[in-house]
Amino acid sequence: MATDLRPGRKGRRPAPPDGPPAARRTWRARLARLDVKGAPYAFISPFYLVFLIFGAFPLVYTLWVSLHDWGLASGEREWVGLDNYEYLLTDGDFWHATVNTLGIFALSTIPQLIIAMFLASQLNRTMRAPTLFRIGMVAPLITSTAAVAIVFAQLFDHDYGFVNWGLDLIGIGPIDWQVSRGWSWAAIATMVNWRWTGYNTLIFLAAMQAIPKDLYEAAAIDGASRIRQFWQITVPLLRPTIIFTVIISTIGGLQLFTEPVLFSVDTPNKMDGGALHQFQTITMYMFDNAFGDDRYGYGATVAWALFLMIIVFSLLNFLFIRRTGGAK
Repeated sequence: MATDLRPGRKGRRPAPPDGPPAARRTWRARLARLDVKGAPYAFISPFYLVFLIFGAFPLVYTLWVSLHDWGLASGEREWVGLDNYEYLLTDGDFWHATVNTLGIFALSTIPQLIIAMFLASQLNRTMRAPTLFRIGMVAPLITSTAAVAIVFAQLFDHDYGFVNWGLDLIGIGPIDWQVSRGWSWAAIATMVNWRWTGYNTLIFLAAMQAIPKDLYEAAAIDGASRIRQFWQITVPLLRPTIIFTVIISTIGGLQLFTEPVLFSVDTPNKMDGGALHQFQTITMYMFDNAFGDDRYGYGATVAWALFLMIIVFSLLNFLFIRRTGGAK
């Protein structure tokens, strides 16, 4: 019997067909398209699930509660419609708390951002041990808010406070920080500034380090001073960062709660914000109505009013961004 001795012929398997079957190819293409289009949604879905459970649902439920005369202790559930909102518009205590909140916000946010930008510009220069100073900016942020408020309440004490002692050395009489409306705002704003200035400083510093050094070198060759470089180069390029810090500070300022509550050490009901409600904020007024007076429905109304105020301020900031060209 003849044998084929040509190399490569014995035991050679037939060649596979050209490419996978059409059905298999179509299935793989569908999986590839699903992976490209659906993977981003799958990765971000945990956030939205958590938001729906802990954000959206409480928000909608609070709106439902605000339409009722709702009591936690009494168990009362009576539909009142928009009566709570009508009462809110004529509630002098609510508007008093709103003025207090905006006053403390103005005394804290504006100086805070100005000081933070100045500190960031100094840290952006060549200096010794820059990491040590940058870590120092974070130290107030990691300190307990309760500890900060208690310490500052002692510092601003009328009889034995360090601040009044220092004022007495320069011939200024003691100030009753907790009784006076304006001075109580200044004391609470000092606490807020001390705690959050370093945070904003690091944000400004990160934005400044992203600015190309060539711009400063070209300006220095043209004879521009450091002050002119700051106003002509740094500030315009920091515009988006400035707007971001303003929005974040606005949200935090309108929700101010812990500092004024712990500052009222001599007030039996700390939610009153002083004997004359001189530093009672919106969140303190909301908490007092909901849990102090068992008016949970009206407390939910105050919460929604605060939410709408934050939305309005955020929209104003967004319009300012578009007007100044900070966003496209």
